[in-house]
Amino acid sequence: MTDSRLPSAQLEGAQKAVLMLLSLDEAVATPIIAEMDESELRKLREAASQMRTVPSSALSQVYGEFVLASKEAIAVPRGGVRYLHQLTTRALGEEQSNAIFREPPPTPLDKLSNADPVALASVLENEHPQLVAAIASQLATPKAAALLEELPQKTRVAVIERLGTMTEVPVQLLEEIATVLSAELPEEQRDAVLNIDGLTQSAALVRKMGKEVGEEVLLTLDEGNAQLASEIRRSMYTFEELAELDPRGMRSLLEAVPVERLTLALKTASDRLKKTVFDSMSKRAAERIKEDMDILGSVRLADVEAAQREIVETALRLDKEGTISLNQEGGGVS
Repeated sequence: MTDSRLPSAQLEGAQKAVLMLLSLDEAVATPIIAEMDESELRKLREAASQMRTVPSSALSQVYGEFVLASKEAIAVPRGGVRYLHQLTTRALGEEQSNAIFREPPPTPLDKLSNADPVALASVLENEHPQLVAAIASQLATPKAAALLEELPQKTRVAVIERLGTMTEVPVQLLEEIATVLSAELPEEQRDAVLNIDGLTQSAALVRKMGKEVGEEVLLTLDEGNAQLASEIRRSMYTFEELAELDPRGMRSLLEAVPVERLTLALKTASDRLKKTVFDSMSKRAAERIKEDMDILGSVRLADVEAAQREIVETALRLDKEGTISLNQEGGGVS
């Protein structure tokens, strides 16, 4: 098993940005996401999908005083890509967010770009240096360098010579060449795999079906795969969407939620949701929770998310029992 911990010296800009965003309150992170263009968000998505944990020495570059206070390794929360997707949806809307986070089918050139340098070199070693230079021009510099290292010295020189004088490559010709070459890669190098967040998509689809039809689907799924049905239910609503509850529904929900779990869950809640919650309880109770939140200080994001999921699950149970009514339309997911 490979170690996914990243040494401090290897942290790149996108990885630092992911660590920062995943540690911010959603209300703070959302406007930051809104200022980024699609290419930047794609870089964050790629970084988040590859990261697991980092040592505290690396995080000190990003978190400053926060890391100095915690002095411990911080794990990037599981589901980091999903959290970024959620933030992006809130900032840019569902349609644009899905366009960014849904992987397009790989092109033949993508397959070459993602191929192992050794395998790619075996395909290109007998090709004309001009063709190899054209392919190398479309690869990331580290991948192109690794490719050249696998080629004979004489070929390397010829490729560099031609690449150094290259100013343009016909797109259609390059695509045709890439199609032929990608078909010559070893089978394991040709197989394309698309990353699909099936849980998120399933939850969104069930919501779009409407309450009665969606619940019928989940009840049927319960019989064969109760765990998946439960995960879909949890993913159908975000903690933030509970702000849409009417006052009576919010009061009923708060009566069913332990105060200590609510206090923890509200640590990363938006001001809008906090106001909705505090307006649904007595002033004295609201002040007590605010004080408890201050006493908590810094808490792990994973613990906050766990508390939020518990409250969402309670809301789903009350909705099923008819005690409260959740809005069944919309595409937000947790």
